[in-house]
Amino acid sequence: MLEKLIIFLQDELNIPAEEVNLALRHTQAIPAQVPMQLWKYGLIDITQLEQIFDWLD
Repeated sequence: MLEKLIIFLQDELNIPAEEVNLALRHTQAIPAQVPMQLWKYGLIDITQLEQIFDWLD
């Protein structure tokens, strides 16, 4: 699941690998926490956050 999420973030939302890695370092690799970390650090906007949660569902 985590690998698929990373691919989605990079391929569909064009989030750079460095930003994804930053979020992963602060989530202990728990997929559901990654979107909130990205948003917390200002790396995605609210629309992207909603897209990620929709994808996770």
